[in-house]
Amino acid sequence: MQVKSIDRVEEITIEEFKKDYFLPKRPLVIKGLSKNWSALSKWTWEYFKSIVGDKTVGVYNNTRASANTPVNGADEYIRFGQYLDMIQQGPVALRIFLFNIFQHAPQLVEDFSWPDEFMGGFLKKYPMLFVGGAGSVAHMHYDIDMSHIMHTQFIGRKRVLLLENNQSELIYRMPYTVESAASFVNWADHLETEHFPALNYARGFTAILEHGDTLFMPGGYWHHMEYMESGFAMSLRALDHTLAGKLNGLYHIAGMRNINNLLIKLAPEWWYHKKRDIAKRRADRAINRLPAKLDSL
Repeated sequence: MQVKSIDRVEEITIEEFKKDYFLPKRPLVIKGLSKNWSALSKWTWEYFKSIVGDKTVGVYNNTRASANTPVNGADEYIRFGQYLDMIQQGPVALRIFLFNIFQHAPQLVEDFSWPDEFMGGFLKKYPMLFVGGAGSVAHMHYDIDMSHIMHTQFIGRKRVLLLENNQSELIYRMPYTVESAASFVNWADHLETEHFPALNYARGFTAILEHGDTLFMPGGYWHHMEYMESGFAMSLRALDHTLAGKLNGLYHIAGMRNINNLLIKLAPEWWYHKKRDIAKRRADRAINRLPAKLDSL
């Protein structure tokens, strides 16, 4: 796999952002976007425990979905405060995603500002918190609503791997899902190219996100995230500005996901193996379509 570092800037003008990143759909890390947010110092483990520690949350381990697992099914439910205690005590491969902490503590929205000048369409009812213990992994996928994301890292460091959606066949996208059949765990040291040879030809971007870094991730980008340390981040989501983009997101949510979950319910074992077989056949065809100079890499 050919991987480049994600561009990183301290600040950027709106014109440069739209011309060089938003419109061509290129990822970017903006270090200074959150510099004036009170959340940078105010949001701590203890503060979150004090305001929403009693809320029950779904947690997810590193095990990939089995034949009978529907999309976004949690592995366990525990109190948020209990979970925060666990991940502070040592490496715990459990994470929380799409936690709308702001429904329980609406005052938190006063601790940051929406970057409306960069793009319109932010879903201001749905800022989301993502929390992970050291060693936890968000396996390769792309967001089903196809939104653009401003993802700001707070406590802890996180390694991210991004690939444009046009790389889907080369990374073994399974039909009617937003998931890859291949594993990207510890991808920087070893990729399963012996089982998934098309990965050799995929092109991606990587970065390590630290305190205060904001990642712009264009809609439809594949992403794999590994928590190097226990930490949390917040995602601000914006609908695509085009009608085609909005309709594509609607299809993913209302159509594609329901088809996958129905097949899981009707024939779980058959569908589990069938969609992986289809992904491999599509990847083989994608390799055969590559220019000769790439095929020789």
